[in-house]
Amino acid sequence: MVVLLTVVGIILLVLGLLFSIAWHELGHMATAKMFGIKCTEFMVGFGKTLWSTRRGETEYGVKAVPLGGFVRMVGMLPPARRAEDQGARRMSRWRAMAEDAREASYVELSPEDEDRQFYQRSPWKRLIVMFAGPGMNLVLGTVLLGVLFMGVGVYQDTNEVGVVNECVVPQSASITECTDDLPPTPAHEAGLLPGDVVVSVGGTDTPDWASASREIRESDGPTEFGIERDGEELTTEVDIVQSELPARDQAGEIVYETDEDGDNVYDESGRRIPAVETVGFLGIHFAKERGTLTVAESAGEVGEMLVGVGHAIVALPSKVPEVFGAAFLGEQRTEDSPVGIVGISRIGGEIMSQGLPLVDTAAMMISILAGVNFFLFAFNMVPILPLDGGHMAGAIWESIKRWTARLFKRPDPGPVDIALLTPVAYVVVACFLVFSVILLVADLVNPVLLFG
Repeated sequence: MVVLLTVVGIILLVLGLLFSIAWHELGHMATAKMFGIKCTEFMVGFGKTLWSTRRGETEYGVKAVPLGGFVRMVGMLPPARRAEDQGARRMSRWRAMAEDAREASYVELSPEDEDRQFYQRSPWKRLIVMFAGPGMNLVLGTVLLGVLFMGVGVYQDTNEVGVVNECVVPQSASITECTDDLPPTPAHEAGLLPGDVVVSVGGTDTPDWASASREIRESDGPTEFGIERDGEELTTEVDIVQSELPARDQAGEIVYETDEDGDNVYDESGRRIPAVETVGFLGIHFAKERGTLTVAESAGEVGEMLVGVGHAIVALPSKVPEVFGAAFLGEQRTEDSPVGIVGISRIGGEIMSQGLPLVDTAAMMISILAGVNFFLFAFNMVPILPLDGGHMAGAIWESIKRWTARLFKRPDPGPVDIALLTPVAYVVVACFLVFSVILLVADLVNPVLLFG
């Protein structure tokens, strides 16, 4: 049964990834056709074609390597400015690569389609076509998180007591059971019970988890607690003790240790090590309950996730040595390590195999798929070829040049020849493929585990 659930989880996330890629390419194709640009292919994946069908002038299909997709639009690159560059004068290797790419963009151009080329459209139309792909991922990721936050709901801390610990265990100890030499926790000694609601601490009202946690951590010694139990309010005195606990910021989020360079510090299992601080200790775990968020709260969460994805992309180059070490040197994989198609699929299988309630499983799968779409959005916005952001940067630069020419009454400079950046695109593709292979090996031999 566990194996079957694992396979189902893998299949579900693979299908989600393929849909996200197809959804991205749909944005490009729909806007391209809206502006009269001829699209000859709509493909999910790269390499050998596994299946395809033709509808009108466009061939739709799936290829063997699911590392992305593409829509082939004719005339992606403008013609060369000077004919002599392709004739008598010998071309440099750089120029030759650019011309080869230029010729490839006209292979499927028919005489009747001379005015349906991508480069002929105004810069703002090309900008829309190239942004539409990542923009679709942004929309899909936002919708998925909207369903999660405002429909399914997320677990939130409450001021209700969930678990009362019987004894005080040092932060650094590996003991899991109480012994006679360990003192009882203040909560156990005071008779607090699971289900009690902490409504005040030291005379300060605590209507939510954040205020209850803050007041407890700031308390020391005998402290008056207001408790609601079985619908009745009562007051009890608890002798709060000081103990080393994970540090938290003003928002209640755990603060993690960092090294001299500001990077996270990890333990032997690849988990981040929390910083510790001496604060008031009660000896309870507050209960969590699933609740929905408002539109404003959901928008804030979406914004935070987008910022987090942006930071992850910026930090991606620095993660290459770590992934290489995990793949080939047996080094520990950290919990925030990048994962590829295989890694994401394995995580889907791991989630399904846990036997969690359906709502919890659905919430985790939705969250992961939303994160994938946000990554596709942010990564494709990087302004380098062959990514969408590279074409967008070319359109913006062309618009600036033409606007400047009109301002100073100069001749139209014509389209920006991004074909000259083809060698750069080849280098980017090569780096991406090498990293994808390293990531594939790491995901197979040393995967990131959510529950390991």
